[in-house]
Parts: sequence; C-alpha cells; structure tokens
Amino acid sequence: MDVVERLKLVVKDVPDFPREGILFKDIMPIFRDPSLVNDTCLELIQEIKKLGKGTPDVIIGIEARGFLIGPIMAQQLGVPFVAIRKKGKLPRECYTVKYEKEYGAPGDEGECGADGVTG
Repeated sequence: MDVVERLKLVVKDVPDFPREGILFKDIMPIFRDPSLVNDTCLELIQEIKKLGKGTPDVIIGIEARGFLIGPIMAQQLGVPFVAIRKKGKLPRECYTVKYEKEYGAPGDEGECGADGVTG
C-alpha cells in the first residue's frame, strides 16, 4: 500500500473544529507508526523535488504541526529547519512573515529568529 493510502487510513477527520464549517485533519495518529512518519516525510520530499528546483536550502515549519514533520524532513535532506512561531513568542531579533493557513484570518503573522535564516 502506498503512503497516501496509508495516510488516508490513519488521519482522522474532525468536523466543525475549531469552529463550525471547518473539517480539521487530525494527523496525530501518524506518529503511532514510526515507519509511516518516515515514509510520509520521504513522500513530501519527493513532492518538493517534483517542483523542479532540486533540494531546498531550508525547510520551514509553521507552528505547531509544522514542528512535527519539518525537522525530520530537514534532517533527511541535510538542510536547516526554521520554525515560524506566533508573533511575539521569540525573545531575540526576528523576521516577520505573513502567511495564510487553511483556516484562520488572512494575513496571519509569524516570526522566525533572524539567526535561523541568516546563520
């Protein structure tokens, strides 16, 4: 069975969470199976490489689910991982980024440590 089919079996749909009209995808069951975590990361890496730009310079993960898969992918690729935190959560110099989640207010802002991007 391929990775996508395995994911369909374990990822759970939670209707109307965190608010009415949202179909939340609970990915936590993936982490019960270490081989599925590994295979999911490898599959995502292949999808990134299909974009035709080769290996990325960095993997960026948005709080909080991005912190679960992102570091593993970065390790597999041998590139740095940069965490995007909610605005105001980091104590040192930061870059502010705007992004849009699958649900939430358009133009959400996050921050990443300047040293994580510039080295």
